[in-house]
Amino acid sequence: MADAGSVQVWVAYASSTFEYLEGMHVAPGTTIGQAIEQSGVLQAHPEINLVTQPVGIYAKKKTLDTVLRERDRIEIYRPLVADPKDSRRKRAAKKEAAK
Repeated sequence: MADAGSVQVWVAYASSTFEYLEGMHVAPGTTIGQAIEQSGVLQAHPEINLVTQPVGIYAKKKTLDTVLRERDRIEIYRPLVADPKDSRRKRAAKKEAAK
């Protein structure tokens, strides 16, 4: 149960095999990093590395010291499997070869 002075946020993380979405109430002034630690996602999924994995709020990258606002959804992004530029080049080369 939330008290009147708390802020409601969600922490989201997904891999190819599972999804994690945890709603929680935090104190005003709580940062992204603090909320992630409080959520328990780091204990449940030790593969998460906040040093190398970016985080954001609603698909906009943010730093761990960003202060949260009501109804923010904190997202922990996975490392890229392939470089997007390389993927585009390969698709373009394949398309050109098909002509």
